[in-house]
Amino acid sequence: MAVLNKIRQRSVFLILIIALALFAFVLADVIRSGGFSGKDNSIATVNGEEISREEFARQVEAYQQNMRGNISTTQAVNRVWDQQLNQIIVEEQVEELGIRAEQAQVRQMMRAQMSQNPQFTNEAGMFDENRVKEYVASLKQTSPQMYQQWLSYEEGLSESAAQNIYANMIRTGVGATLTEGKQAYHLQNNTMDLRYVQVPFSSISDDEVEVSKSEIKEYVDNHKAKFETEAARNIQYVIFSEEPSPEDKEEAKASLSELLEDRVEYNSVSKSNDTIAGFNSTSDDQEFVNSNSDLTQPVTFRFKNQLPKEFADELFNLEEGEVHGPYEENGYWKLSKLVETKQIPDSIKASHILLGYQGAQAGGTRTEEAAKQLADSLAGVVRSNKSKIGELATEFSDDPSAAQNSGDLGYFRPGMMVPTFDDFVLNNNEGTVGVVKTDFGYHVIYIEEQTEREKAVKIATVSREIEATEGTRNKLFNEVTKFEIAAGEGDFTEEAKSADYRIRTVRDVKALDENIPGVGQQRRVVQWAFEEDAKVGDVKRFDTPAGYIVAQITAKKKKGLMSPEDASSEVIPILTKQKKAEMIKEKISGTTVDQVAEKQDKIVQTANAVNLSSPTLAGAGSEPEVVGAVYALEVGETSKPIVGDKGVYVVELVSKSEAPELDSYKPFAQQETSSRRQMANSRAFEALKSKAEIEDKRAKFY
Repeated sequence: MAVLNKIRQRSVFLILIIALALFAFVLADVIRSGGFSGKDNSIATVNGEEISREEFARQVEAYQQNMRGNISTTQAVNRVWDQQLNQIIVEEQVEELGIRAEQAQVRQMMRAQMSQNPQFTNEAGMFDENRVKEYVASLKQTSPQMYQQWLSYEEGLSESAAQNIYANMIRTGVGATLTEGKQAYHLQNNTMDLRYVQVPFSSISDDEVEVSKSEIKEYVDNHKAKFETEAARNIQYVIFSEEPSPEDKEEAKASLSELLEDRVEYNSVSKSNDTIAGFNSTSDDQEFVNSNSDLTQPVTFRFKNQLPKEFADELFNLEEGEVHGPYEENGYWKLSKLVETKQIPDSIKASHILLGYQGAQAGGTRTEEAAKQLADSLAGVVRSNKSKIGELATEFSDDPSAAQNSGDLGYFRPGMMVPTFDDFVLNNNEGTVGVVKTDFGYHVIYIEEQTEREKAVKIATVSREIEATEGTRNKLFNEVTKFEIAAGEGDFTEEAKSADYRIRTVRDVKALDENIPGVGQQRRVVQWAFEEDAKVGDVKRFDTPAGYIVAQITAKKKKGLMSPEDASSEVIPILTKQKKAEMIKEKISGTTVDQVAEKQDKIVQTANAVNLSSPTLAGAGSEPEVVGAVYALEVGETSKPIVGDKGVYVVELVSKSEAPELDSYKPFAQQETSSRRQMANSRAFEALKSKAEIEDKRAKFY
C-alpha cells in the first residue's frame, strides 16, 4: 500500500515521463523518414513530378495479385516503376506538343475493350454505344462514387489515346529512303571472294604485354559513357546450411522402422489399451499412408518403368505383403509394401458422363438419389447403343471439358483417375458400361479400348523426411553466432579460414538487386549493405530458407565513373588486344598474302561470297571491320594489315560481284522502314530517360 501511495503522489511526474518517451519515439521515426516535411512520402521524383509512395505501393500489390504470386516483390516494384516512368516521361512530351485525343478515338478504344462485355452489346452481340450512355447516366443518378470511377476510366482512356498518337508520330517519322533501300539491297547481295592471312592475337603471350593503371584510367576517361556506374557494394559471406546430422538420419530411420509393427496405445476415452496396426499388418494401406507418411502418395498400380529407377527391381519383385526398406531416396527414408500384383492394360480409352449432386465436388441442384437414378438410366441407354454416349454427355455431363469433347477422355494410364474410377476401368474389359460413384459425383463410364495387359504392382509407400532436429538446429545457431561475433570483432577472412568455412564473394551489388549468388533471393542483405550507417567491415547474420549466411561489406562504391581497379577486368583485354595488334603489325612484312603467310608461318585461307550484311570469313568467324575495309579495295589489290576482332589480317580482293540494278528499290526501303520502326519508340524513350532528372528512392522502401 505504501508503494501504491508513492506512485499516486508522483502520478503527474510519471505521466510526463511516459509522454516524453512516446514523443521521443515518434520524433525518431519522423527523423528517420525525412523530417516533418514529408519528403519521403514519394517513391521517386521525375522531372520535378513526385510519384506517391502510397499509390505506388497499391500498384505493386495489385500487380502481384494479377500475377498470382508468381513474381517477387522486387520484380513487381521494377515492373511498376518502368510503367510509371514511361507514363510520366511520355505524358510530358504529349503535354508539351499539345496532343489531344478526340472523343471518337476514346470511343474506339472503349469499343475495343468492351466489345465482349454483354452489358454493352445489343441483341446481335455488337457493341452498342447507347447502352454505355445509359449505364453512365444510371451511375450518375444512383452511385456518385462509381460515376467518378467511370470518369477516371474515361480520362485514362483519353491519356492512353494521346500517348498512342505520340507513339504513332514517332514511328511515322522514322523511315528509309529509296537510296537507303538501294544501299540495303547491295549490302545484302554484293559479294566478294577473298584470300587472306590471319595472325591471331593468341600468337603473342599475355605475359609479353603490360597494361598500366594510368593506361586503364586514360581509356576509362576517354569512354566515360561506357563506364558510368550506379552505386554498388562488394560483399563476402559464408553459408551455413541447416543439414541433418548422421544422428538425425538414424533417428528418422528408427522412427520410420517403428511403424512396421503393431503398437499398443492407451485410449483416454475408453480408458483401455488399443492395439494400433503396423504397416506389416494394416488392412487399409491407403489410410495408413495418409496417417503416417510425410509424403502422401496414392496406393495405385504401377508398371516397372514407373517405379523409382534405383529401386525398381527390388520393388517389382516383392511378394504380396512383403516390405522393402527402410531405404533412402531424395531426402526421405521410405518403406514400400507390395499390396497386390495384377495384369492390367498399360493404356485405356474411355468416355464418361459426370452427374453432380448437392454436396459433391461437381456440385448441382439434384439430390444424390436423383443423380444415381439418372446415372442408371443413362447407363442403360448407352449399353443398348454405345454411340449415344457422346450425345448424352453433351446434354447431361457436369464435367465441362468432357461435355465439350462429347464425353471423350482420350487415352490415359493407370493412376491418372481417382481410385474408384481407376479400379473400374482396370477391373473390367473393353465395351463395359457401368456406374461409379466418386467424390465428384456419379459417372457413367464406357470403356472403349484397352492395350494388352501386363504385370503391374500396387505399392504402398510410407516416407519420413530426413531433417535437422531441434538439437542440431540449436548447435548450428550457436556456431553461426560464434562466427558472427568473432568475424565482427576480428578479421572475417582469417576467422573463416581458421574454421575451414568457404568464403564466397559478390561484387557490384546494386541497390535494387535481390539475388545473392549461392543463396538466391536475399533482399534484406542488399538493403542492409545500402543502409546509410552501414560501413565497410560491418558483419551481420541473416536467416535463409536453408539456414543462415553471415555477410560482411567489403567495399562501398559511389555512383559515377568506374575506378581503374573496377574497370580493369573489362579494359585490360581491350588494351592488351590493341598492344598485341601493334606488335603483330610491326612483325608483318611482304606485299602479298603469300609473302606474309610465308614469313609469318601461316596458311593462306579463302573466303567466298562474303558480303557486308553478313561479314563472316570462313575459318575466322565474324570480322565486320576487316570485311568493311576490304570492300574499298580494287580487284587484285592487297590490303595493309587490318586489325580485326580475333587478330591482324592481310587480305587480297580476288573478285567482286555487283548485284544487278533493280527497277525499284521500294521493297527494300519498306523493309528498312519496318525494321527501324520496330525499335523507334523504345529508343525514343531511352533517349528521353537519359535526359530526365530522376531521383529514385525505391531502395529505401523495398
